[in-house]
Amino acid sequence: MRLSFGTAMMATAATAAAFGMSAVAASAYPVTHNTPRVGLNRPTPPTTSECEAAFGIACYQPSQIEKAYELPALWAQGNEGQGQTIVIVDCYGSPTIERDLGRFDSAFKLPHPPSLQIIAPAGPIPKWEPGNSEMSGWAFETTLDVEYSHAVAPKANILLVETPEAETEGVTGFPPIVTAENYVIEHKLGSVISQSFGASEASFATPGKLRALRSAVVNAAAAGITVLGASGDEGAAGENVAEEYYPFQTNSWPSSDPLVTSVGGTQLHLNEAGERTAPDSVWNDENVGIDAAGGGGPSSVFGRPNYQALVNTGAGRHRATPDISMSAAVNGGVLVYTSYHSTVPGEPAPNTFSLVGGTSEATPLFAGVVAIADQIAGHPLGQINPLMYRSSLKPNSGIVDVTQGNNTLTFFNEEEEPFLTIPGYEAGPGYDMASGLGTVNAVQFAHVLAGH
Repeated sequence: MRLSFGTAMMATAATAAAFGMSAVAASAYPVTHNTPRVGLNRPTPPTTSECEAAFGIACYQPSQIEKAYELPALWAQGNEGQGQTIVIVDCYGSPTIERDLGRFDSAFKLPHPPSLQIIAPAGPIPKWEPGNSEMSGWAFETTLDVEYSHAVAPKANILLVETPEAETEGVTGFPPIVTAENYVIEHKLGSVISQSFGASEASFATPGKLRALRSAVVNAAAAGITVLGASGDEGAAGENVAEEYYPFQTNSWPSSDPLVTSVGGTQLHLNEAGERTAPDSVWNDENVGIDAAGGGGPSSVFGRPNYQALVNTGAGRHRATPDISMSAAVNGGVLVYTSYHSTVPGEPAPNTFSLVGGTSEATPLFAGVVAIADQIAGHPLGQINPLMYRSSLKPNSGIVDVTQGNNTLTFFNEEEEPFLTIPGYEAGPGYDMASGLGTVNAVQFAHVLAGH
């Protein structure tokens, strides 16, 4: 059975029942921004071998992710994000995020952050509705963002910025997001903003409609604040507001904005100790029956920025994405703890772990790395793309080339028949629109980014 990105992420009923799991519906990115995930319905986190036995796919605990990116070596130097604030922006937020982060930290022996603050500068957040699928989807997204930015930079402050309206393919939701981000920027509340959402460029009526929403990224650039954007979970494809795939390539904004660092997806291949058993590859889960892959391709709205003139992106005079990539595969997903109560079919049971992938994982991971680099530098680094592209041309940059895999996707209907293939891009030496410049060795990369 093919596990379509828009349907339940499940292996077989037999293995699920044996492991005590249930499937979690995952609507296609970026309409509801639910990440591809599997509900484990377990109050304790499974090991990699348990996930492989039950699903035929791997799951990784935070310690394995941390080891893969050499974070313990960075922490041993005293660099854990102290004094920095990571800004997480999500619609609605989660009603249980403080409790969930505390239990996540206890399960994985992480210190609590110095501060977890929640603000809603664009207006009051509607009351939690257990049967509201948008609220449930965003609650899960919020939890993933908070838990894994913290897992990378455990001593950084976290500011969760909630907005009162769901973002839906550029039709609604973005104005409150822009208002909220401008508030954060004006009041200098953080050094890096993490955005695990986006809308297809083609879903905006005109390029002008999209450009009218750029004030926050422009203001952040002027204020020296780094802005990150998830590159998407559908390869080079995209959807409209009716959740129908465009029959052509389309990029995702704000990831495609030249003032944003676009974060794509890789697949880690790790053992139980977090040691690599193979080099990282481009995230594409089609081989395990999940129609999801790291977003990337040329922008139809933005021209090539100067920093991309340093490499051959393959996008000609267009802005190319992603810029950098980190872990995003469901086959090698991370474990997220949630306790909110939802009556939406397929949502996680309260007080359980789920197995998660997507560039919504990669983006907060990278936000943690940037926060540590800010700490090392002693100041916010602002736009990091020019430095990343320059340093990628030199040895010991901390950027690790990803040369295997692609983000081509074929989509299937309910009868499991293919109905659309959107060609993506192949990874290879140097920059490519499947993995960007590559992935990172955090202990080297953070020091290079900081200018040390």
